[in-house]
Amino acid sequence: MTGKVAIVTGAGSGIGRATALLFAREGARVLAVDVDGDAARRTEQDAEGSVIAAQVDVSDESAVIDMLDRCDRELGSVSLLANIAGVGATTSAPDTSLEVWEKVFAVNARGTFLCCKHAIPRMAAAGGGSIVNMASVAGLVGLRNRAAYCASKGAVIALTRALALDHVADRVRVNCVCPGTVDSPWVRRLLDEVGESLDALVARQPMGRLGTAEEIAAAVHYLASDAAAFMTGSALVLDGGLTAG
Repeated sequence: MTGKVAIVTGAGSGIGRATALLFAREGARVLAVDVDGDAARRTEQDAEGSVIAAQVDVSDESAVIDMLDRCDRELGSVSLLANIAGVGATTSAPDTSLEVWEKVFAVNARGTFLCCKHAIPRMAAAGGGSIVNMASVAGLVGLRNRAAYCASKGAVIALTRALALDHVADRVRVNCVCPGTVDSPWVRRLLDEVGESLDALVARQPMGRLGTAEEIAAAVHYLASDAAAFMTGSALVLDGGLTAG
């Protein structure tokens, strides 16, 4: 990734942070984006160079355009995009308010769409690029009390496949990662919401443990890199066997 320019959304914590730091270690110049500006700046500080923080709401189209313009000015034309920003909800459909439904889709689906929509023309004009979207096993199988989340991640997988076909001639590859349950601040907050223990969640995993943010970041890195040059439209599952049964 030496010399390449990357944008990583959701870079303030969890998988996004791990991805931004890994890209930087591998030689990329990284715009680390998060709706929480302080969290993004902590990622910048911990990278000790090659990372610039940006506070961006990816569901806001004008903010996404400004983000890409800033990337052009300060780092150069984007060639790698990792859409990691996401939110969840822990309710069935009857218990999901319209406000929550729309918030989940605004970040997970619309945010991914907007970043792709405005990054792809720039990548194509520069000769190509690679996009990795953050989906989930929740987009492949049903999970109880995750109606909005499952639907939004299913949308990300479908969008990924459509973009891959639309832009293969532009030399823009588009893939997604489908993690299972990852030990992250976000998952721990969800456990608090539903009153479930971490031990109980771990016990349900076939491997007997949760994934790590670094493991998922490594998969994002692979898909973004030239090592995956023959992959586009793929949904790469990393779930410790969760969907194997």
